[in-house]
Amino acid sequence: MRLVFAGTGPFGLPTLRSLLASRHDVAGVLTQPDRSGPGRHRHAHPIKETAAAAGVTVLQPANVNRPEPLDELRDLRPEVIVTAAYGQILKQPFLDIARHGAINLHASLLPKYRGAAPIHYAVRAGESKTGITIFRIVPALDAGPMLGVVETPIGPRETTGDLHDRLAEMAVPLTLRVLEELEAGTATEVAQDDAAATFAPSMAKTFGEIDWASSAVAIDRHVRATQPWPTAYTFLSGDAGEPRRVVVLEAEPLDVGASPTGPGEIDVRKAAVFVGTGDGVIRLARVKPAGKPAMTAEEFFRGLSPDRAWRFGPA
Repeated sequence: MRLVFAGTGPFGLPTLRSLLASRHDVAGVLTQPDRSGPGRHRHAHPIKETAAAAGVTVLQPANVNRPEPLDELRDLRPEVIVTAAYGQILKQPFLDIARHGAINLHASLLPKYRGAAPIHYAVRAGESKTGITIFRIVPALDAGPMLGVVETPIGPRETTGDLHDRLAEMAVPLTLRVLEELEAGTATEVAQDDAAATFAPSMAKTFGEIDWASSAVAIDRHVRATQPWPTAYTFLSGDAGEPRRVVVLEAEPLDVGASPTGPGEIDVRKAAVFVGTGDGVIRLARVKPAGKPAMTAEEFFRGLSPDRAWRFGPA
């Protein structure tokens, strides 16, 4: 089947590679414009690079819904458009271009976690399972009828990054199956239950700040949910200077075995660092102090004065 792939982030990369290697005809790839980072260096753009290496036409409009990009897409004559983390709102003229419309790969079990950050919110909520849903795109946010679903358990120590990469690979066979069914006319559409919908909007960096009054279990989920972005962080106070920003990379919730009694109170022992929470205790494993490389919590606290009453909390 002749198709256009639309994606920007790494989530869609395994699917794009599989489509390029399949019997389907990838007529073009639609992706966001190049972005420049610090020092005006261009960020790596693996979707664009993969398409260009395969000799596929790459389109990068700032607004895909304008007349010129829509005309360019029509000239490619796709029968279906496959999207995965593309990053633009798609309006009805876009959705009408292909005979089979546009389908999207979404990293949740819809109607749960509609929106831009479904993996983050599923990990943070302590969900036991998640998956990939492929649905037909309609103007309402992630609300179109479902064409295929695959489920997977969430591991007890999985981070958002771990789960993102695993789900990206799981999307590949499901995408190929749905395309076969669309081509054969055997695809079945299942309406979503809008009343059961939950939402996972985009997050700001401030989402990462740890609330030590939460339970140890909730803080553990928060740390894993914010890896690798925006990362969990807190502020260390206990000396005469300004509180120090500390990123928490790994932590483990404990029921017993440490002495802190209040949220944010720190107990530094020879081989471990414990922090009190609103319910239970967190054992810190790895941290990244501002301006320094990542290190174990024990290494970090060995470099601090042992006679201070160190504490985590808001700045």
